Amino acid sequence: MQQKLAVTHVEIHELMQRRWSPRAFDPARKVAHDDLIALLEAARWAPSCFNDQPWRFVVCNKAVDETNWQNAFTTLAEKNQLWAKNAPVLILAVAMNNFNHNGKPNRLAMYDTGAASVSLCLQAVALGLIVHQMGGFDAEKAREAFNLPVECTPMAMMAVGYQGEAKLLSDDFKAAELAARTRAELSERFYFGQWGHGVEP
Repeated sequence: MQQKLAVTHVEIHELMQRRWSPRAFDPARKVAHDDLIALLEAARWAPSCFNDQPWRFVVCNKAVDETNWQNAFTTLAEKNQLWAKNAPVLILAVAMNNFNHNGKPNRLAMYDTGAASVSLCLQAVALGLIVHQMGGFDAEKAREAFNLPVECTPMAMMAVGYQGEAKLLSDDFKAAELAARTRAELSERFYFGQWGHGVEP
């Protein structure tokens, strides 16, 4: 399988170094129930403002509920459907807009839901699974398909499964799958003390 370890200035934990977003999923390998629960437990223990835990995850496992997996799949942008069709699990990440304890708007709900999603992704790496998060989906269609409440924001759809061979992908996707991983330099995104004072390794 294609491994793309992050090239870092200093050593980081191997889970973060190994985490990336493949599109080639093995269509023949299912995700065990206990492994799915482990992903959700990792998300459950993410940090959040006031410990509000504003995230909600709708899990659609093709092996046990093909109808709802199909519901999730049909919300995806057509380009994402081309490769996500092989993912055995699709998970919708949702942020609740208001705090539980006082009903007031929670401006950190999306931030915290992102934190929970990253926790899920890192647990997936630990289990030998892959996750590809997608913004390319129809949020309103998802709202209808899964009977979501008004006071929430559908954030992302996640494809979960085992990595497959790049040859399963079309040429366009195959090129991206095999390309080296890149990131902006530390100094371009991270600052010491004041905006624009770039961090140097």
